[in-house]
Amino acid sequence: MNPEPLELVPIGHVRSPYHERKDAPRQGRLAPAISEIVVRPEFQDGLYRIGEKKHLFVLCWFDRANRTRLRAIPPHDPVERGVFATRSPDRPNPISLSLVDLVSVDGSVLTVRGLDALDGTPVIDIKPYAEDVDKPRE
Repeated sequence: MNPEPLELVPIGHVRSPYHERKDAPRQGRLAPAISEIVVRPEFQDGLYRIGEKKHLFVLCWFDRANRTRLRAIPPHDPVERGVFATRSPDRPNPISLSLVDLVSVDGSVLTVRGLDALDGTPVIDIKPYAEDVDKPRE
């Protein structure tokens, strides 16, 4: 099978206090830092009523990741694993998934807590967290 290339269109970008990888926390939920997601004007209507949500999933394209790495050693567990068994930002398709707290909405700018993306990172999608479908079964 010869896969067709995919085309992603960023819906916006991140304004973040993290400018280099060494600045970012291991996981965004572990840090109280505030970031902003700036949504492009042509996608602003997609934010209609997003302020009613408390938590969002934010998908970013980690444009500064190493896309050739297939193994990683997680910082909390020094055992080498395949990148698909880790949360390493370095992977063939560096798509990040972050669960963030929505702090406020001002037009096309979302202020969030818990995002570990670097300043300028492209945002590829935003989805609301829904406990009834997103919380794992026990």
